[in-house]
Amino acid sequence: MIITSLLDTDLYKFTMMQVVLHQFPGAQVSYKFKCRNPGVNLAQFAGEIRNEIKSLCRLQFTEEELTYLRSMRFIKSDFVDFLDLFKLNEKYITISEQTTGEIDIKIEGPWLHTILFEIPVLAIVNEVYFRNTQRVPNFVAGRERLASKIKLLKDPQISNLKIADYGTRRRFSKAWHEEVLRVAMSGLGSQFAGTSNVFFAMKLGSVPLGTMAHEYLQAAQALGPRLRDSQVFAFESWAHEYRGDLGIALSDVYGFAAFLRDYDMYFCKLFDGARHDSGDPFAWGEGMIAHYKANRVDPLTKTLVFSDGLTIPRTIELYNQFKGRCLLAFGIGTNLTNDLGDPPDHVPLQIVIKMTECNGQPVAKLSDTPSKNMCEDVNYLAYLRQVFGLAQ
Repeated sequence: MIITSLLDTDLYKFTMMQVVLHQFPGAQVSYKFKCRNPGVNLAQFAGEIRNEIKSLCRLQFTEEELTYLRSMRFIKSDFVDFLDLFKLNEKYITISEQTTGEIDIKIEGPWLHTILFEIPVLAIVNEVYFRNTQRVPNFVAGRERLASKIKLLKDPQISNLKIADYGTRRRFSKAWHEEVLRVAMSGLGSQFAGTSNVFFAMKLGSVPLGTMAHEYLQAAQALGPRLRDSQVFAFESWAHEYRGDLGIALSDVYGFAAFLRDYDMYFCKLFDGARHDSGDPFAWGEGMIAHYKANRVDPLTKTLVFSDGLTIPRTIELYNQFKGRCLLAFGIGTNLTNDLGDPPDHVPLQIVIKMTECNGQPVAKLSDTPSKNMCEDVNYLAYLRQVFGLAQ
């Protein structure tokens, strides 16, 4: 089995799931898988992926895991009681092979009962693919690259730069993920801020990190009072649940300009900061600092989280541009957990599972990086752009 614990997922899945339990327990959703790499034949591994998902759906939370979740200040007791009864249900997920060599993975059902599929399914697809296509992984190169990254970060001039692991969904394998975390924790010490992976946070004594993901704001398009107010509705619902805790707002579901229009003085003061996940990170950071100043908020009291395709050199560049001007956090994914060589010998999969419908209505993400847009209904996408005043 690749996945041996339901905790082997990102923390924001649990924080969002708690909101769903308390505020949207009847929501019905659809998700769809997409591989952005051209010409990758995943269909040949569909049977193996199905078997791994069957195993995933037999898992339940252990008492130790429930106790760990209950120890988190923002996780509520009734939510843990619900998780004590929880299992992923295989009837909500289907996998089919296409003649093109692609696979279709669709997840449909109650949001509350499907939200935990995404991360472990992506980790399964990755590991099944790589263990079949790279039977002799280049761990020597991976370890050398990891050591060089740690060396770069140990430069005394950037001793306050901290990174976190956000690499569960695109990791080479579970075993490699654990090795990377152990080496990073040992080599970086206090410069390693934590991991989004709850299982490894518990196992290794690291800090679990995460707040909200794109699906939460996408679902608000169907759950809020009206479409134009869906982003505000999502932030207000989050604040209602967490009362000031977990205060990092995701900024790129409707594009940065639309985010700034909705992220007014109230949210600037209420939330602890914002997360960048598409578009130019340097322009985004300058825009956030200017926005805080325009709303009479000291940027030095707010955190800017960068998490879009980061490498260590890029992280250092961002740190040097914004240090001393705001609080900073950096989440590194693929470059940390799946960097074992160069093309064509090693190419990480760019795979995602995105929500496409909520309560029978299309939902979409309008990223500042157009290739990250994902919507099944082009008419709805055009309408969403019109509502939020975005260019077609």
